[in-house]
This record gives sequence, structure tokens and C-alpha cells, in this order.
Amino acid sequence: MSSAPERPRPAGIGDEAAPGLDGQLDALRALGWDLLELRTLNGVPVAALPEDAVARTAARIRDAGATVVAVAAKIGDWSRPATGDFAADVAELDALVRRCALLGTRTVRIMSYPSGGLTAAEWGRTARARVRELARRAEDAGLLLVHENCAGWAGEDADRALDLLAHADSPALRLLFDTGNGVAHGYDGPAMLRRIAPHVAHVHIKDAVRTPGGDTAYVPPGRGEAGVEECLRILAGHGYRGALSIEPHLHLRPHLLARGGDPGRGDVAAFVDYGRRLEELAHRVWSAEGVR
Repeated sequence: MSSAPERPRPAGIGDEAAPGLDGQLDALRALGWDLLELRTLNGVPVAALPEDAVARTAARIRDAGATVVAVAAKIGDWSRPATGDFAADVAELDALVRRCALLGTRTVRIMSYPSGGLTAAEWGRTARARVRELARRAEDAGLLLVHENCAGWAGEDADRALDLLAHADSPALRLLFDTGNGVAHGYDGPAMLRRIAPHVAHVHIKDAVRTPGGDTAYVPPGRGEAGVEECLRILAGHGYRGALSIEPHLHLRPHLLARGGDPGRGDVAAFVDYGRRLEELAHRVWSAEGVR
């Protein structure tokens, strides 16, 4: 008799726990997890780190018994509008080819460019053309780009996300679903996920509420308005077996840099508490699905 499939494995974006690698690994160790998603080390994006520093980082991660599940890149993100220089994204992807090989991962998070003031038609043409070219380059290099439902042309709409995939027409482009982004960007996250779930290859876990003043406040998973548990049920129903990577945003919000604000810094204890809450939710959902 065949055994039941295993549930998705928990992971976390390390700089949400601590700026440096020591703190990031301490947080994983406290949780008993072995999957790390890298975004920055001491504030420096992975693509901007020297190769020898990445090699040393990779060795330390391996020695800690952990694996890098993905790299969260800046390609197409909130800091890079569609009117900006595409060469910056091409250069970042080129830099990540070697760095991802050293880190032992092939998964790279991207977005699809804020408009930068372009008309809707121009914005769509530019975003699709850029992502198609990036996917072609990633395919040649053996990388997998996962597009996040965040900043950019295809970030807030399921039809656009599916159109982006169709236009790229590449096995090197899939989708990343962040459970909390719908609250921040004003759309129904679970409704979007129902449309795109078969194409989701990576998941970020966050939760949030809208404040009376119209801002977004981030809260532990399952305690906000994002429908995190509903999203997990949708993923379970589609047989999702990728990582569930926590991105608490309780003490670190990188996008505040775009407004000239202080993004904060990670917090190991809060990260560990957040991870425990995810474990509880995931256990409840996947146990109901009969998955061990």
C-alpha cells in the first residue's frame, strides 16, 4: 500500500528574523525547520553579494543542516517601475544564475513592475515583454521564476497573472502566492488563489488587517482579514506540496523604503512565534485532507 503524500514544508524569509545569517539560522534552529528563503544578508540583496561571500554563506547553511528553498529578488518589484532601465533586471538575473547554483536553489521570486505612469496598454505590453524575456533567460539557465501577487501589472488580478503565464509560454515561469497581499492591495486573496492555484509553485504566508485610517497592519497568521486558513485549504485541495514560507512583516517591511520610511529589522522571537502559528494552521488543514 502506498503511503499518503506529505504536506508542504515550512520555510521562512530569513531577514524577517534577523539581518545576519547567524540570526536567520538561529530562528530556523529554534523552529526545527530546514528551509530558508534568502532575500538580504545584512541589508544586501543576494544578487549584490560577492560570489565568494555567497559561497561562504552556502557552506554555512549546509553546515547548519538547512537548504535554500528560494531567493527573493528585486526583479520587477516595487522599486523598479516599468519605465525604468530593464538592464538592471537582466543584470540581476545574470548575477543570480551563479549565486543560485552556489546556494543550491533554482527558484527566484520576481514581480511585474509598477506602471511608472504608463498607460494601461503600455504598462501591459512592457510588463509582458520583460517577463517573457526574463523567463527565456531563466529557462536557458535552469532557473524557475515565480511571479508574486504584489507590485506590478499582474500582481492584483488573476486574469493578468494567467495572461502573463500564457504570454511567456515557458516552463521557467510559475506563480508565487502571498496570502496577505490581498489585504494590502485591496483585493480578495482567496478568490484570486482559486483561479491560479494550479500554477502556484511557491507560497508566502502573511496576514493583515486594514486600520481605521486606511493603512495595513500585519498580524499573526489566521488572526487577520487575509483568509489564511481558507487559502491553505485551497492549496491543500489542489495538492500543493511546495514550501510555505513565512514573511511576517511584523518588524520588517522592506517596501517602506520606497516611501522614505524606516523598514525596521527582523526579530527572532517574533519569527519563531509566527512559525509556530503557521504549523498549527497547516496541521489542521492538511490533517483534514488526510495528509500526514
